[in-house]
Amino acid sequence: MSDSPIQEQDLRALEIRVEELIRACAHLKDENKTLRAELEQLSAERDRLMHNHAAARARVESLIERLKTIETAS
Repeated sequence: MSDSPIQEQDLRALEIRVEELIRACAHLKDENKTLRAELEQLSAERDRLMHNHAAARARVESLIERLKTIETAS
């Protein structure tokens, strides 16, 4: 009978630990969802910036070509 209180105490400690793990899992699930949304937003912003960069590069290259044409015509 002396094992019974110890087993009960161990069982309660295990129950507390399982509850802590459940809370940690729920927290990590929420955090993961938030991070995935943030990643999606940042990826869209990156795509937009890359598009803008490519457009700016094309405009600069076009200006350089026009300047070269003007220079050779002079």
